[in-house]
Amino acid sequence: MKIFSRPASARAAAFVALLFVAFALVATPAAAQVGKPGLLDANTASEADLASLPGMTPAIAKGLVAHRPFKSIVDFNKLLVEAKLTPDQAKEVYRKAFVPINLNSGTREEFMLIPGVGSRMAAEFAEYRPWKSWAQFDKEIGKYVGQPETDRFKQYVFIPPG
Repeated sequence: MKIFSRPASARAAAFVALLFVAFALVATPAAAQVGKPGLLDANTASEADLASLPGMTPAIAKGLVAHRPFKSIVDFNKLLVEAKLTPDQAKEVYRKAFVPINLNSGTREEFMLIPGVGSRMAAEFAEYRPWKSWAQFDKEIGKYVGQPETDRFKQYVFIPPG
């Protein structure tokens, strides 16, 4: 690409666009090492997508969107409880939508909201900190559950950049 043969205004526009893309890649959670995709992010899902989740209504979805961003899954859970979703309904929501948890700073309360995670697994997530790679996660958590389960857990958590 011949950037320098362009007029100064075009070069400046190209440079600004490049800076914007670079900033977007660095400043977003996507820069973190994210596990397998598959869940909706409760902070970015559309109102329509949220309304389609189990136990949700359009009014609940509208209220969730109005309260974003959620700092954690605990904040999201609080609103679901206030909206009168039962614990079983909330668990079904979490099989489809979640607020990703930082493996290196997540709390026991956050980890316990991951479907299928109990006290022991929540403790294991915390015990092996700092998490640096998915290979480390597979090795350490894989001691307790098989690869399909470690892969499922990866939908709910992320490893922050180093």
